[in-house]
Amino acid sequence: MKRDQGDVHMERKDEALTATVSYSIFALARSHRALAAQLLREINLFAGQEIMLMYLWNNDGQSQQSLGRSIGLDHSTVAKSMKRLEEAGLVTRTRSNQDGRVTLVYLTETGRNLEAKVNDIWKELEQITTRGLTSSECDIIVSLAHRITASIDAADAPFGVSSVPPIIKEDI
Repeated sequence: MKRDQGDVHMERKDEALTATVSYSIFALARSHRALAAQLLREINLFAGQEIMLMYLWNNDGQSQQSLGRSIGLDHSTVAKSMKRLEEAGLVTRTRSNQDGRVTLVYLTETGRNLEAKVNDIWKELEQITTRGLTSSECDIIVSLAHRITASIDAADAPFGVSSVPPIIKEDI
C-alpha cells in the first residue's frame, strides 16, 4: 500500500514532537507512573500515596500543610489523599491542640506496617526503571531531573509548581 504525502508529513511532525525534551519527560512520567500504579495496586495503594506515606515514615505527626509543601502539592490534593489514606486505615487526622486550624497526620499501626512492602516495591520500580543503565547514567538522570525542576520552578510557572525535595532513604 502506498503512503500519501499527508501520512509522511504527519510522521515527520510526530518525530519532531517526540524528539523534544518536554515530550520525553511526559512519556517517561506517564510510563513510570503506570508501572508504579501497577506495582502499588498489589498493596491497595494508588500511585502517589506511597510518597505521602514515605514522608510520614520519616516524620510522623506533621501537618497536612507541611506535608503538601514537602511534596509540592496543593492543600486540596493533600486533603483528598489523606482522606483516602484515613478511610483505608493507614493514617489518622487530628486537630492540633496548639492551633485548631492545623490538621496533624499520624500513621496507624497498619500504615507503619506497610513501610517494608512499599520499600520493596520501590526497589523493584527502581530496578525496572534503571535496567540497562550504568550507575553513571543514573546519576546523570537524577542531576538533570533536578536541574530541569529548578529551571521550571524558576520560571514561576502557573499552578503553584514548587521544588520537591528528594526522598532520601538508604534502604530504597
